[in-house]
Amino acid sequence: MSAPKPRVLLFCDWYYPGFKAGGPIQSCTNLVKALAGEYQFFVFTSDRDLGDESPYAVPVNQWVPGAFGEEIYYRSPGRLGRNEFKAILDYVQPELLYFNSMFSIHYTILPLIYLGKQMGRYKLVLAPRGMLQQGAMQLKAGKKRIFLFLFRRLGWDRKIRFQATDQQELADIKSWFPRAELMLAENIPNRLESKPVAPLKEKGRARLVFISRVHPKKNLHYLLELLGSVDHGGTLELDIYGVADEPDYERRCRELAGGMRDNVQVRFMGPVNNRLVFDTLRSYHFFVLPTLGENFGHAIFEALTSGKPVLLSDQTPWRGLEQIRAGWDIPLSDREAFLGALETIILMDDNEYGYWSQGAFDLAVAYLAQAGYGDKYKKLFS
Repeated sequence: MSAPKPRVLLFCDWYYPGFKAGGPIQSCTNLVKALAGEYQFFVFTSDRDLGDESPYAVPVNQWVPGAFGEEIYYRSPGRLGRNEFKAILDYVQPELLYFNSMFSIHYTILPLIYLGKQMGRYKLVLAPRGMLQQGAMQLKAGKKRIFLFLFRRLGWDRKIRFQATDQQELADIKSWFPRAELMLAENIPNRLESKPVAPLKEKGRARLVFISRVHPKKNLHYLLELLGSVDHGGTLELDIYGVADEPDYERRCRELAGGMRDNVQVRFMGPVNNRLVFDTLRSYHFFVLPTLGENFGHAIFEALTSGKPVLLSDQTPWRGLEQIRAGWDIPLSDREAFLGALETIILMDDNEYGYWSQGAFDLAVAYLAQAGYGDKYKKLFS
């Protein structure tokens, strides 16, 4: 008779069937799918998608079976109580608690507070998910710095193992928690086994796609400002997919989009379900995301594995892109370089685009070849 699997209690703000929160949902879902044969997962999460007022069509506030052998507790809104948290621990009897956020009130901070002196009874793993990056820390910086100070003062950093998903995140975590135990385990992405047929790329015409939240961190307004000033004689189209959960910021972006010249078309397409991302990417030439910070970027990888060259800021782990003709990673301070890349994109013909499309796909293949997810996550959870 085989030994029982170690029990992992995973805390995350959103989980499938949600999709509007993007990468965090993919990170958790793909983790559970990949390691279901080694661990028994219990997922404690909210009962609705990002920004939704109504819950999913699932039983709430009880444990229900998931699609990958896990059990899921879809929790109704409201403050997480100490007794509720204790009941979850009593039911699961976990060996390991995994937190999928640095700053989540209900799915990281309150559980850690309630654990208190019991922290030593469990293995604890926390994945900051890029929230300690310099760009991400600029948003609500005061509150975040106070929390991180208290985090250290309480000694939590010495009781938790931190997961970094790239070398930059290792450095970010060390800068805030120099005494913490760190381990590198990359995100597990969705992928395609073969490169899709690339759409015809005419010189003087380009179709761009942005797939991410319409949120200040994703820096969409910066891209729209660039499109409004790029000097070209061709036709440029940008379609924006993603939930808009900051009304003032969405309004700002829509105003910028409405001020474009006739040869620049911008459309807001709304959120796209994770299951439809690959189909959505198929008809576009380039993926664009001038983000303030990503620890991985699931949509970036999905674009690369779809053979879409990417135009990014230098605040992601995807670097050195232009040298391998997979895209561009440019400092946000260098607007002229961004404008130059956009002009190159517009003027590229189909023959040249074929090389860049293959370069993007080859980068995705190379990333998967060196990842070694299974061994790294076993070490992380050991």
